[in-house]
Amino acid sequence: MKIYNTLSGKLEKFVPLENGKVKMYVCGITPQSEPHIGHAMSYINFDVIRRYLTYKGYRVKYIQNFTDIDDKIIAKANAQGIEPSTLAERNIGVFLDAMAALNITPADYYPRATQEVPKIIEMVSGLIDKGYAYAVDGSVYLRVQKVDGYGKLSHRTLEQMMAGARVEIDEEKEYPMDFALWKATKP
Repeated sequence: MKIYNTLSGKLEKFVPLENGKVKMYVCGITPQSEPHIGHAMSYINFDVIRRYLTYKGYRVKYIQNFTDIDDKIIAKANAQGIEPSTLAERNIGVFLDAMAALNITPADYYPRATQEVPKIIEMVSGLIDKGYAYAVDGSVYLRVQKVDGYGKLSHRTLEQMMAGARVEIDEEKEYPMDFALWKATKP
């Protein structure tokens, strides 16, 4: 079996890291609202890949996260007068029901961002300690210019990314393409 390698730009023979096993990590939804057709399309595609790998005899471990806390969830929850966790869990439930109705195989595990906060803090602190990230008023940003090979996967330089980007000017950032790893609580 051959798959397209985005980094090399070529079709390459698929060789799993561990013989007979495939681990898939698929970015899940941010449940600020109910699922839509775009979610369905994405997860149908990954389900087809997973089923094909299983058919070919691989043991597939499929993980799909939920980013169950962010600014949009907080804003929508506040507008509805409910807790962010209530909004997120409700929309996760609707999402899982919709995926089941489409006969999409459930993930083996659905980690939530809120379950990983201590580990996230530890990792972000490590990036700060190594100079790859910086804190400003409680928020933490990644210094993209310090990351060797940033943009390599997309085959674009930082300058090329800047030219086509819709980047809001943020006075907190050292560089416009730096992005938030951690956001401070808003008053």
